[in-house]
Amino acid sequence: MQVDKTTLQDISIFLTDETQSVFYYLNRTKTNGGREHLRRILSNPLNNIAAIEDVQKTIKHLLEVHHLLPETITNGTIMVIESFFETATDSYPTHPNAVNSLTYKIISAPDFSITKYSTTHFVGFIKDLVLIAEILSNNNDSQLIQSWYGLINTMVKRPVLQTVLHWPADKKVSNIEVLWLGAYLKQHFKQQTLELIDLYNRLDAYTSMAMVSKEYALIFPTFNAATEPLIRAKGFYHLLLQVPVCYDVLLDKTTNFMFLTGANMAGKSTFIKSVGTSIYLAHIGMGVPAESMELSLFEGLLTNIQVEDNILKGESYFFNEVKRIKRTVEKISDGRRWLILIDELFKGTNVQDAMKCSIAVIEGLHKINNAIFILSTHLYEIAEPLQKYQNIDFRYFETSVENDQLVFSYQLQKGVSNDRLGYLILKREGVVKMLDKLQQTER
Repeated sequence: MQVDKTTLQDISIFLTDETQSVFYYLNRTKTNGGREHLRRILSNPLNNIAAIEDVQKTIKHLLEVHHLLPETITNGTIMVIESFFETATDSYPTHPNAVNSLTYKIISAPDFSITKYSTTHFVGFIKDLVLIAEILSNNNDSQLIQSWYGLINTMVKRPVLQTVLHWPADKKVSNIEVLWLGAYLKQHFKQQTLELIDLYNRLDAYTSMAMVSKEYALIFPTFNAATEPLIRAKGFYHLLLQVPVCYDVLLDKTTNFMFLTGANMAGKSTFIKSVGTSIYLAHIGMGVPAESMELSLFEGLLTNIQVEDNILKGESYFFNEVKRIKRTVEKISDGRRWLILIDELFKGTNVQDAMKCSIAVIEGLHKINNAIFILSTHLYEIAEPLQKYQNIDFRYFETSVENDQLVFSYQLQKGVSNDRLGYLILKREGVVKMLDKLQQTER
């Protein structure tokens, strides 16, 4: 799936304030490497159903066995081993024996201490990896898992590692064995060790995804292999909300364009971001917040939600809106399946201009049947000339007024909103009263 940085920010996958991002929400990793691998997973949505389903199988299996996985490998363990390979030490004896090992321990005491400390961590690490491989070995579905235990089993077949693996847990390692293993790791097993660390980081990242799926009762969506675009979801909601509102939605080839209206704060932006986040998570193989979801594979996702002006380039808000729409048109002309999310189109110009531009854009976009569009607008008037298009689904979020207070249901309704509540909000917040009390100043 093609995405760009603007889209990733619009649907909160990554944000400058990381604590508000989906990445932060999904991060249960124990290691720095696992955290960075989770970032890579989230940065690279998959482009075929087989790969997505394999990730789903991986996460499902980790949900079943995660309580069996050893927890003794820590970020500290990884850092000690990695640091060992980057630390220069005095040359080890070619053939360690009682005499030259003791001499090395005395003359190169700091290097001996580093070597002993690092090899101790390595022994624990490699034994835990073998245990992990045994736990994962009963899975024949996930190709990812098969590759993990296959790599571990291949690596540990080396005679040196077989010797180490048979050391009892309470074994007191001699000076000779410390130098023997330290020399082997530095001279013959550095790259392999780093590969095993990378493997553990990947396992850490996918286990994190499994833990979040369990913690928040996420479900795994079903992908439809048909060529037509499809989103059929029941009870889906925004992942980051503590008290979310659930939605049902059906968008397909016959009604592939949702025209969304409603008052400010009624829920339009939240709904659009909910769709974007859920569809994006589905394309990395992650569970999604919903009762059920069936969708087609989308080959691209583009958003137009948080457009900004650019003072340094002298580009206005409206100009950047136009540039974003132009990029969208260029992308969806490739004949592939796209999901396009547009929130409050053309906010950066006057009402008459915005209406004319919006109608032109919608009448153009609705002709593309290989994409799904969700577009919100505060320009309710433009709905009437668009009623003639059969593939446009008109939806709105209802708002009522009770005792001069706004009441938001956050429920998606059929039709077009006619709410005009801007002045009421201004009045409710006391701004009108404040303005009335202002005194004219003498010049």
